[in-house]
Amino acid sequence: MEWTSILALFGSFILMLVLSVPISFAIAISTLITIMISLPLDSALTVVTQKMASGLDNFALLAIPFFILAGNIMNRGGIAIRLIALAKALGARLPGSLFHSNVLANMLFGSISGSAVASAAAMGGIMSPLQKKEGYDPEISAAVNIASCPTGLLIPPSNTLIVYSLVSGGTSISALFLAGYLPGILMGLGIMLVAGFIAKKKKYPLEPTPSCKDVMLKTIDALPSLLLIFIVIGGIIAGIFTATEASAIAVIYTLVLAVGFYKEVKIKELPTIILESSITTAIVLLLIGASSGMSWAMANADIPYLIQDALLAVSANPIVIMLFITVLLLMVGTFMDMTPAVLIFTPIFLPIAMELGIDPVHFGIIMTFNLCIGICTPPVGSALFIGCSVGHVSIDRVLKPMLPFFVALILTLLMVTFIPDISLLLPKLFLNYSPM
Repeated sequence: MEWTSILALFGSFILMLVLSVPISFAIAISTLITIMISLPLDSALTVVTQKMASGLDNFALLAIPFFILAGNIMNRGGIAIRLIALAKALGARLPGSLFHSNVLANMLFGSISGSAVASAAAMGGIMSPLQKKEGYDPEISAAVNIASCPTGLLIPPSNTLIVYSLVSGGTSISALFLAGYLPGILMGLGIMLVAGFIAKKKKYPLEPTPSCKDVMLKTIDALPSLLLIFIVIGGIIAGIFTATEASAIAVIYTLVLAVGFYKEVKIKELPTIILESSITTAIVLLLIGASSGMSWAMANADIPYLIQDALLAVSANPIVIMLFITVLLLMVGTFMDMTPAVLIFTPIFLPIAMELGIDPVHFGIIMTFNLCIGICTPPVGSALFIGCSVGHVSIDRVLKPMLPFFVALILTLLMVTFIPDISLLLPKLFLNYSPM
């Protein structure tokens, strides 16, 4: 019965993906087919709908629509230009300074907007003409933008980590947020190292050295936007508010900033922004609801335990098993977006990781890092498509320049995977978090 359920679940799911069925419906239908193996249709429909409803009945999920709304307001609020100006001032004298500006701006903007795609579009759209004017190769410029845009998904606030917290059974969102900082920064530094090496080899020009006054002015101009990160994370660490409450405060802060301070967003534009945020929220919540049903179906069929036994039969060495899981997650990331991948594969791989003594917070960062790489790769990498589009280059031309960045990303991923303190140091310092 268990293997029949596995074949029914994953076979029907993969078939519907091949047929281009929207992923939320593919998850729900494959779940229904699997449950119908042991229950009649009416009972199966009742179970699926109940599990979808109970999966959405969680207070922590309120953070997602608020952070989406805050990100959309900031996307329209002139933040991209200010962050790029600051990044250019900070990285002016480094080899390939416009590459480093792109990476730094993606790290800052991505962490505030919470979207790798928005970051790739905003930063690539502004940086590409500047880089082309200075003689930078368009393919390499696009590769730098694509490789660095997911860094903001590790640096909080991150909706992906909120989803992981929910599906992992309530892992501390505060600990996950803090755990993402050092891996996200290491990810950005790895990309900058490769970009600097390429720039030095190709002898790209350096930017003029900015004066201290210029750096100060650009910092002051960008500071109100950067304060959002400190307000959200500082309030959570200090215990002033929860992550969900912090998301509501982020909306209020971004409204004041974009409408009242920067004056880049008009009151009449707010209904459109709210509507766009509602549509995005509906898509994410439908995914979460459908995946809650799939998680129950997998648990009911003992699928996580079967996969765990199969992996442990291959090797009892934790390093070998984690390498195997890493390869599987990298493969998953090439054909599935981050949110559904987290929802589907966390219930499968987290019990195995915990059996090996890996802390849930640490594993959440490992999983998110893996899937960040996935959205930069073909065939369905959203960041890859957007980065090529705004950089005006074809995918086949950008794949070769991407290779050294993939090497840097995978090496950094292995560091994060096998050195737990990279993820757990800040939660232990600021939250007195006790890893398992």
